[in-house]
Amino acid sequence: MNRDPLASGVTTDLLDVLIVGAGWSGMYMLHRCRELGLRARVLEAAPSVGGAWYWNRYPGLRCDVESYEYSYSFDQSLQREWVWSERFPSQPEILAYANHVADRYDLRRDIEFEARVNAACFRGDECVWEVTASRIGTRRARFLVMATGALSIPKKTDIPGLDDFGGTLIHTADWPSEPVDFTGKRVGVIGTGSTGVQVIPVIAETARQLHVFQRTPSYSVPAHNRPLTEEDRTRTLERYDEIRHIQRTSAIGTLAKPVAKSAFDLDDAARRELYDAKYGKGLAFELMVAFEDMLINEEANRTAQEYLASRIRERVKDPAVADILIPKEQFVGTRRICLDTGYYETYNRDNVTLKDVVRDPIRRITREGVELASGHIDLDTLVLATGFDAMTGALLAMDIRGTGGVRLRERWSQGPRSLLGLAIHGFPNLFTITGPGSPAVFSNMFVSIEQHVEWIADCLAFMQQHGHSRIEAGEAAQEAWVGHVSEVANATLFPRDKHSWYLGANVPGKPRVFMPYVAGVGVYREYCTNVAKQGYPGFEFA
Repeated sequence: MNRDPLASGVTTDLLDVLIVGAGWSGMYMLHRCRELGLRARVLEAAPSVGGAWYWNRYPGLRCDVESYEYSYSFDQSLQREWVWSERFPSQPEILAYANHVADRYDLRRDIEFEARVNAACFRGDECVWEVTASRIGTRRARFLVMATGALSIPKKTDIPGLDDFGGTLIHTADWPSEPVDFTGKRVGVIGTGSTGVQVIPVIAETARQLHVFQRTPSYSVPAHNRPLTEEDRTRTLERYDEIRHIQRTSAIGTLAKPVAKSAFDLDDAARRELYDAKYGKGLAFELMVAFEDMLINEEANRTAQEYLASRIRERVKDPAVADILIPKEQFVGTRRICLDTGYYETYNRDNVTLKDVVRDPIRRITREGVELASGHIDLDTLVLATGFDAMTGALLAMDIRGTGGVRLRERWSQGPRSLLGLAIHGFPNLFTITGPGSPAVFSNMFVSIEQHVEWIADCLAFMQQHGHSRIEAGEAAQEAWVGHVSEVANATLFPRDKHSWYLGANVPGKPRVFMPYVAGVGVYREYCTNVAKQGYPGFEFA
């Protein structure tokens, strides 16, 4: 049994570290804990690893980051042995990669599956977290790491009559494990975010009639996905060190970088040529940050808005339908630009209709279908592509209680507050991976996850070396960081997108607080690194 300071007085039922979630964050955190010699376990609600890529398996699902960038970088031998088949990997391939990682590092022996965490309480007298999960009861640990994911809790769909629907009802975040046959069916899809953009073209191929119910349109570019060749793989392996360095020091954790300070450094023709090049190669992130002022200057952003609107009009034959599909109160890049395979062309099909539910609201769901203000639409199947309660949803779904029994729900009733997105005042020995106040969803999640896991592991090692058993975010430092996150966001166009899920605007009753840190992945990494080098100022140890 481990006898380091973290495990002082450990008994057989007391862990050093308990990790919630067996997605990318949880698996890597477990691996790093083992390297430190810590006794760690993972609690996972699903019957297997993969996190969001286990639960989300709807047809058409792909990652919006290129495969060789969307992967672990901590082990070069892992990088070299795994062969990606496509430029933008599909859900089955990504899940296969997750299972490969779990097996390669023998992680499953320390993961308890089908154990959904309901509650976690910090016992200050013992400096121990007690965590309760379905099926397995209570587990106790010195440290608790929340690897619950930023997009893991589906948003509740509060449409009157939803439970009355007599047909097949499916949420894209809980898709059946068996294939769903839409052949000859009258299908409705509610939602046209990134999920709807991917699933709608696939359903349209076989459905007798597809009705798409849209509240907020998205910007999307064609993915131009293709199989990867041996030449692609060789070129990537030769550049992998350079690729990883660029990712870690970039704005959003990808190879995308600005080509000029301002969109107006190029004349209209040159700027159009640049946008064409990005659009024609499926480089959504590169288009999003093509210029340094793209997400700061409204006029610069408008050049991209007008460009993408023109491409939508080119792809959709009916001008009236195209107009509905063009975002009107949204900046390019203040939400992730979607990648699609024939999305806009789907609306040229005779069996597809688009309903603008802002102009023609959904009144209720009936047993037979959807009742709009303009009339009733009969359906056999209804698909909810309504998104997630992002960044805070998974944490607030649990009853987490810190010092003195204070609930996290109470502390965050006016919006999330944390230090670096990693720790929360009043909740000692609790770490959050890609929590609010970090780049998280405004980044390649793999890059942000690895950086957080490594920071937490280094912090635990620091505590071992210095004999500390308790760490907590200082209140003053936390409030200063929250203010900094807000100040950075307010200097951009992000908070002006009033319907963005980055603000929590997609969830009724959720406080409108801009949650990600948008100064850049590289800037954030440097800040966190300096905090560690300086002995963790802002954190309180005991």
